[in-house]
Amino acid sequence: MAVSSWVLVTGGAARLGREIGLAFARSGWNVLCHYRHSQDAAQATAAEIRALGGECALVGADLSQPRAAAELLGACVAAAGQAPRCIVNNASLFDADDAASASAETLQRHLATNAVAPLLLANALAAHLRTRDTPAPGGWHSVVHVLDQKVHNLNPDYFSYTVSKLALQGSVALQAQALAPHVRVCGLSPGLLYPSGPQSQANFDRASQVNPLRRPIEPADVARAALFLAENASLNGCTLQADNGQHLVPLARDVMFAIDENRQP
Repeated sequence: MAVSSWVLVTGGAARLGREIGLAFARSGWNVLCHYRHSQDAAQATAAEIRALGGECALVGADLSQPRAAAELLGACVAAAGQAPRCIVNNASLFDADDAASASAETLQRHLATNAVAPLLLANALAAHLRTRDTPAPGGWHSVVHVLDQKVHNLNPDYFSYTVSKLALQGSVALQAQALAPHVRVCGLSPGLLYPSGPQSQANFDRASQVNPLRRPIEPADVARAALFLAENASLNGCTLQADNGQHLVPLARDVMFAIDENRQP
């Protein structure tokens, strides 16, 4: 691993994004930590990465904006002095709605952050690499689109969010074809990792065991899966499911709701 390799982690300040940044840093990578509002958390994550011996630069951006992807890549190149070797598209909007309450505005907001920005970031990386005088070896640069086990195991809750993740999932193979040989593109589908939305800790504790292994998914394991996709130059156009097999347990509703509906009195 070259010490000068940089990874951009969107939504890198906290939760899974933080775990991903730390996993890459432990493997000798430097980290570009993107954040939107969580500057304090981003600074704390940067301190942890530097304590591991890696470099970390903070890059702020609102990924819902039309020019955000191109501007973010430019900021990363300026901060690192080179294009990131890998982009992990982890940032995500996760607001509750259903098919009846979904609107043009809710769909567009989710699509902008969860699908459009990741796709345009990957395109911008490939476009930047095409201008290099000396092209990198095939498979050297990569993009990992973070998906969700929901795209393999559909239920109608969080409708706009799910639509946006389905759009991104459907683009993995398509973009892998389009951006070769400059950039590999893979997907990563985690399961339930953290309490979210209205979920209580007690609900999460039960819901996190609704998978064939009957135990919570370790965020650090998911982060190492992202690192594996970045470092294995033979992986392209595939999606890795790091969810304890949660996608094999079909539910009529999102697990946070189903766990209470199915609970015995």
